[in-house]
Amino acid sequence: MGLFRNRGHAGRLLARKLRVYKNKHPLVLGIPRGGVPMAKVIADALGGDLDVVLVHKLSHPEELELAIGAIDDSGNAIVTDYAARVDPEYIESEKQRQLAALRQRRARYTPLRQPIDPQGRIVIVVDDGVATGSTMVAALRAVRAQTPKELIVAVAVASPEAARAIARECDAAFCLKVSSKFPAVGQFFADFSQIEDEEVISALQHGEAPPTSAAG
Repeated sequence: MGLFRNRGHAGRLLARKLRVYKNKHPLVLGIPRGGVPMAKVIADALGGDLDVVLVHKLSHPEELELAIGAIDDSGNAIVTDYAARVDPEYIESEKQRQLAALRQRRARYTPLRQPIDPQGRIVIVVDDGVATGSTMVAALRAVRAQTPKELIVAVAVASPEAARAIARECDAAFCLKVSSKFPAVGQFFADFSQIEDEEVISALQHGEAPPTSAAG
């Protein structure tokens, strides 16, 4: 499909739609890894702060791809209906396992500072695409628990189901394309190169956009 040249292109298009927040010092949170290059572009365009929101799904013990919930790096967790028949001890151990992994990732990404506090801020949560919405919903609930002034979503592409799920969790949603034909997020980008941790670290620590956000 190639609707967007790359993540940087999509980020610039979203920044135009978000210009109402320019010079209001928003906190722009990218969902790693793919959302971070776009978040960097948006934060720079709006004069905002850049950080990440770290969430991970909780996997079903027998079907690892099936999410029974999600947890953020503060330890806040949500569970879905799929968790109803799962052993509570397994759920607790899965929470602790994913929490440890998230905290290790946070230590890599911002070793010299704490996460930026969303309380009282206009917060914009960014990702390159949303297929099911579960990760984004978990991210939004994690941020909402920290009482932002306003909670915004900005994504390049979403399925109709995901778009509806997201809309229920935020104050405003900006999506460049809602598509009922959704084979994979990467199908909407001409260049959907994998983002490495080093690129995320570069964006967060040095204020340098990863290469995929600068190209095109």
